[in-house]
Amino acid sequence: MPKSTKYLAKTPDADGYISYSEAEDRVWADLYAQQLPRVQTHAAKPYLDGLDRMRIPQKRVPQCTEISATLRQLTGWQVAPVPALIGFEKFFSMLADKTFPAASFIRSREDFDYIEEPDIFHEIFGHTPLLTDPRFAEFSQAIGKAGTRATKSDYAWLIRLYWFTIEFGLLREGTAIKALGSGLASSPYEMLHATSGKPEFRDFNVIDILRTPYRIDIPQPVYFVLNTLEQLFEASKRDLLADVKEAQNLGQTPLSGLSLR
Repeated sequence: MPKSTKYLAKTPDADGYISYSEAEDRVWADLYAQQLPRVQTHAAKPYLDGLDRMRIPQKRVPQCTEISATLRQLTGWQVAPVPALIGFEKFFSMLADKTFPAASFIRSREDFDYIEEPDIFHEIFGHTPLLTDPRFAEFSQAIGKAGTRATKSDYAWLIRLYWFTIEFGLLREGTAIKALGSGLASSPYEMLHATSGKPEFRDFNVIDILRTPYRIDIPQPVYFVLNTLEQLFEASKRDLLADVKEAQNLGQTPLSGLSLR
């Protein structure tokens, strides 16, 4: 996760409403218009099904209150605005409580195609479609619950399972490899990068993922590919902290040009 940001969080009023400017609404509308045909082409079916269920506003930045109303009906989850950056401890505790933390700012035109830190477009357009599916919601909550039992030294290892699946996971659908993760769905540049054939693809394996560091400042050089969704959902039933210990004992597997995070 980024350690600093140039963005400032927006504070909701007493009713949970956040005021966005016309310029910010236009950024949202342009991001949505650019990404929609890309996800329709490259995204996996579970994401597309969830996007249909969410019915996210296309022309303006949506409010967390309206997004939460939809999610509560479908899976019992909600989204809550948070400061631009939160720590692992807060992140895990919110997931365990079926609450997705949503950074309240929207990216600038300068960062339109690629932004290191999560913004409201990433949080809503990227994450909430999968949270409409009880199975993905359960997986996210399992990561959160494991995180609440973890020590601080475990956080950076455990988060990798979330990073390489919910954020940047790929799914094999027939003969095609489709984008599943929210970081792909919400990033104009990374969606095309992940499906270009240039990055390294690895088969999904929990221990391998926990041993693999990642970068936040560049498109991913490595992605893990699920052959079936059941591989992911079965992972939520594992003893993830025991898996973290096993990964720590085996050691990290840094890649060429990839700094440890």
